[in-house]
Amino acid sequence: MRPDVAPLALPDDVRARLAAVCDVPDLVADDFGRPETRKALSRADVLISGWGCPRVGAHVLADAPRLRAVMHAAGSVKQVLAPAVWERGITVSSAASANAGPVADYTVAAIHLSAKRAFRTAGEYRAGRPQDLTVSPTTGFLGRTVGVVGASRTGRLVLERLAGTGVRLLVHDPYPDAARAAAALGAEPVDLDALLTASDIVSLHAPLLPGTRHLIDARALGLLRDGAVLINTARGGLVDTDALAAHCADGRIDAVLDVTEPEPLPPGHVLLGLPNVLVTPHIAGAMGTEVRLLGEFAVAEAERFLRGEPLQGEVRAEDLPRIA
Repeated sequence: MRPDVAPLALPDDVRARLAAVCDVPDLVADDFGRPETRKALSRADVLISGWGCPRVGAHVLADAPRLRAVMHAAGSVKQVLAPAVWERGITVSSAASANAGPVADYTVAAIHLSAKRAFRTAGEYRAGRPQDLTVSPTTGFLGRTVGVVGASRTGRLVLERLAGTGVRLLVHDPYPDAARAAAALGAEPVDLDALLTASDIVSLHAPLLPGTRHLIDARALGLLRDGAVLINTARGGLVDTDALAAHCADGRIDAVLDVTEPEPLPPGHVLLGLPNVLVTPHIAGAMGTEVRLLGEFAVAEAERFLRGEPLQGEVRAEDLPRIA
């Protein structure tokens, strides 16, 4: 991982916890080609990776004949680990579930603020056009319909946090097991068109796969009711940016975007200047003091692995086609 990430993900107390169960060299590497890194790899049974880790492919594995496990102190492993890792039988774990908590918290906060029209009214307020929506039937959280697209780890946490709060919950997920898990949290499984048509607020939590790119296109956006809010904390490529800009520019719908396509948006992009759109720079996940959650998860996984116990965040080769 990057040297500036290590003190956050693996502070002294977390490193001490790891050192209690295995030999931990005093080395944080962001280049697998350096002599000291190659030497450490030759002895390594477990690799803890994180943000800034170079891709682990065949050339890295050749330097790590003893490697048995990779514990990723971050979310997606797809860009970090090559298929050769699984082909060699190396166990892989991701801290995606630890990262899901902060994303869900951000999302739920955005849902509450969106229900109060906070972003739109703040923009009007800055422009000198304050609005009093206190008695408007288009504002307020109670009784709203929230649609969650993707019953992923984060999607299920969002549903869990919203359960019993006075909103109707809808969910769309193509995988029956995920849909059943969401239903157990009080959400009604529906198809995507029905969700888009019925929801006041739509929150995206699907992985970006070939079949989900531009899942929310011009046609899908057209199904949203006037005044609806689209929240995206998943992947920017799920949404057709140009189509979204057109639907937001006339004020018909609002949007909260923590991820975009492209990312970042170029200066002067229309979405950056609209009063009914909030764009944040990919901050929903763990950041700052929260990064230790990722390191703690990875270290706990290393402890479980060394004790021969099942891992909580294991990523299997067969999982790759359906995860972010």
